[in-house]
Amino acid sequence: MADHQEANVTLPSLPVSVSAARRYVARVLTEWGLATDTDFADSIQLIVSELATNAVQHTFGQSPTFTVDLRLEREEELYLGVTDSHPRWPRRLPAAVQQDNGRGMVIIRCLAKECGGRLTVTPTADGGKTVWIALPWSIPVQS
Repeated sequence: MADHQEANVTLPSLPVSVSAARRYVARVLTEWGLATDTDFADSIQLIVSELATNAVQHTFGQSPTFTVDLRLEREEELYLGVTDSHPRWPRRLPAAVQQDNGRGMVIIRCLAKECGGRLTVTPTADGGKTVWIALPWSIPVQS
């Protein structure tokens, strides 16, 4: 078994790409041994949905595509990143009771924490950013 596995896909910044990102991540993680009917898999799917939605909605057309990266290191930690080319980094906004949106980063942070993980944001060479979620991985990887 390799110490490192990677997979990525670049999608257009369109609403339909959110479900495509979810399907892609589910397929890759199933290939890596994650059962789809677990709370962990459900949490990852929600994280992917929120990150991809942010990449589509909050880049205001300045990022024509976004990339979903998956990296599994030494069968110990899963990294899930969503990269876009918009320069503004995500911020946690106060969520009003009546507000319909703006809670994505709060949801992502809570889910990552519940799974024993963490969220980081890193700049890209082209002035964009990648939002990374690191999660502990305890599933034996399929070869």
